[in-house]
Amino acid sequence: MVLDRIQGPNDVQKLDAFEREELAREIRAFLIEKLSVTGGHLAPNLGVVELTIALHSICNLPRDQIVWDVGHQSYTHKILTGRRDLFDGLRTLGGLSGFPKREESACDVFGTGHSSTSISAGLGLAVARELKGEDYKVFSVIGDGAMTGGMVFEALNNAAEFKKNFVIILNDNNMSISSNVGGLSMNLARLRTSKNYKNFKSGMQNSLEKIPVYGNRIVDQMRKTKEGIKQLVIPGMMFEQMGIMYLGPIDGTDIEGMRQIFREATRIEGPVIVHVLTIKGRGFAPAERHPAKFHGTAPYDVATGLPLKNAAATYTDVFSTVMRKMGERNDRLVALTAAMETGTGLVRFHNRYPERFFDVGIAEQHAVTFAAGLSSQGLIPVFAVYSSFLQRAFDQILHDVAIQGLHVVFAIDRAGLVGADGETHQGIFDLSYLSLIPGMTILAPKNKWELSDMLKWAIGARGPVAIRYPRGAAFDGLEEFREPIERGRAEEIHSLTENGGKKILLAPVGAMVKRALILRDLLLAAGYDVALVNMRFVKPLDKELLADYAGKVDLIVPMEENVLAGGFGEQVTSFLEGINYRGSLYCVGFGDHFIPHGTVDELIEAEGLAPEQVCLAIDRLLAGEE
Repeated sequence: MVLDRIQGPNDVQKLDAFEREELAREIRAFLIEKLSVTGGHLAPNLGVVELTIALHSICNLPRDQIVWDVGHQSYTHKILTGRRDLFDGLRTLGGLSGFPKREESACDVFGTGHSSTSISAGLGLAVARELKGEDYKVFSVIGDGAMTGGMVFEALNNAAEFKKNFVIILNDNNMSISSNVGGLSMNLARLRTSKNYKNFKSGMQNSLEKIPVYGNRIVDQMRKTKEGIKQLVIPGMMFEQMGIMYLGPIDGTDIEGMRQIFREATRIEGPVIVHVLTIKGRGFAPAERHPAKFHGTAPYDVATGLPLKNAAATYTDVFSTVMRKMGERNDRLVALTAAMETGTGLVRFHNRYPERFFDVGIAEQHAVTFAAGLSSQGLIPVFAVYSSFLQRAFDQILHDVAIQGLHVVFAIDRAGLVGADGETHQGIFDLSYLSLIPGMTILAPKNKWELSDMLKWAIGARGPVAIRYPRGAAFDGLEEFREPIERGRAEEIHSLTENGGKKILLAPVGAMVKRALILRDLLLAAGYDVALVNMRFVKPLDKELLADYAGKVDLIVPMEENVLAGGFGEQVTSFLEGINYRGSLYCVGFGDHFIPHGTVDELIEAEGLAPEQVCLAIDRLLAGEE
């Protein structure tokens, strides 16, 4: 196998053209097999196998610098830099990250989990190179979806101004390859970057300008004519007009063609965009047919592409069902997503009410302010978004929605731990940054029925409302507890029994209710008298209930799947201190650090938040050991 000869960076440079083609086939087969066991981002990586081989074959790593945007398309890069043997532990606790990670390899020059960042980072690398007097190539690989992010255009504008040499590779997997256009563009790119062409153009211009009276006029007219022709034959005129040379589009399956263009692009003075057409999911029929389904996938059967496990109903599924039903009842309801229609569960709403569905692309900031505009005219926008992506739009939430008191519903999916995607995707900050905002209402459901009730309530509420719910299977316990939603009111699940020893109030919110049930049983078995309240609202708090329990219990335990800093527990603590609560407090949440990849259960245990661990900590606290 050719793949066996790839043991470290730059080994791909030892291969000939035939071997590079064979390597592509072997890597594609390797990824299909390995991800069938581990899960991961299959379709994006299958699409960039040839692109990555071509790029690596002209680079000297780690001296040359490659920034991957979004980083989930970097699997082939990891294989070519000597990490193939680590793929059995892909996205597992302590194993290989699914994204570039600086601590993992010197070839991962910049960490990227969120989109639209690589051009800004690449420009920073290019400027640093000049300031340090060093000599290396810089490449920023960016997906076509990420090009919708406003940050991209800020970076392009800056790159054109700074005029530093670096190459932006646009991985476009959203259009078919036309042989005619591709061939024309390839030839045009080769022509425009050739030394002979540049010399000819410069010589011709100088000669014409020397013609008395008419020389400058001829040159000006030629420039105008040239611009008109370029508008017809060059798809990237927008970039050219910004001052960035455009090459392409080129065939993303043609390794040798890409190698030539990539080399030529590095010789161009200033920034250059190379537009590469790829096929998402290439080489695996199920992924080619359903690229969104295989964007990030659980383990699957290689023969059929079907999941190995029948997935239980998720919170996303519940959200999807309720949105479709509520769309029928209220024609003012509109739904928004930032390029995550499938991931956030809005496909059914889109199919049923296409005129009321809006996918704005990877543009979370725009999405929030767009929603504010819709709300200002009496519509009810629901913005479905992952927790870790919503943090990109903090200013818009505060400035454009909250200050004006506009009714926008934020359906925050993947809140809390997401597991395998690691630091960049853990949704553990939303309770903190949203709680800062005056007028914001924040809820978290204990189970699937409560999510349904909360969403219906939020659609009929006033002002900005955020509902955060976790990834994965929805908790279906506590079905019998379904009190109507009232703003700022908690729900008592179990009251004090007045039996046993010291009295404890467990005050979980959201996903922590399920763990609190287990914790309560452990504490009861240890001889404590334990009440359990589903707090429901992070903001506003049920202060009346907390004040009532403050006079009855020895310990109050706020529980959240969020960082402690600025989170739910801090708000409870602040309130209790304000009423001179004399008992003890033990806040359950995440400490002041980022949380790596692994399963949710593994990470909960690693953070010391498993029910058994919390029970021991409470024991020690009440015994005076802490």
